[in-house]
Amino acid sequence: MSLSLFALCSMSILTLNADTLPRLQQWLRSDDLLVACLCAAWCDVCRDYRPQFEELAALHPDKHFLWIDIEDQSDLLGDIDVENFPTLLIQRSAHVAFFGSVQPGMQLADRLVQAQAALSGEELARMASSHAHEQQFHLRRRLDDAAA
Repeated sequence: MSLSLFALCSMSILTLNADTLPRLQQWLRSDDLLVACLCAAWCDVCRDYRPQFEELAALHPDKHFLWIDIEDQSDLLGDIDVENFPTLLIQRSAHVAFFGSVQPGMQLADRLVQAQAALSGEELARMASSHAHEQQFHLRRRLDDAAA
């Protein structure tokens, strides 16, 4: 990967922290698709997955990408029950389209992003209501609860 492409990829992913929280909140109020990767700094798989996630972001410049260290940001998000790393969250506005662990590799994540992006808002809302377990990690609600 050339240096300029790497810089472009790195800039397209927001890493959650107190300074980037206002931008994330703005994204969550929009109707844009948000793709978040939940990881931990100590996890070697996560460290190896980060460049693949950056490549994924470069393939989808019309979507928002977020990197969350669930241990470092527990004060913002509360306790999160993650079964394995990496875990992806795909959310549009108030609807969680996908929340679950994935095998490292860009291909599966790319197919997930494409499939969710192809859904209309109505289809996504209908799907989200039938997947109550995925709603457990509703990013907008978690941030609102933490702020209260």
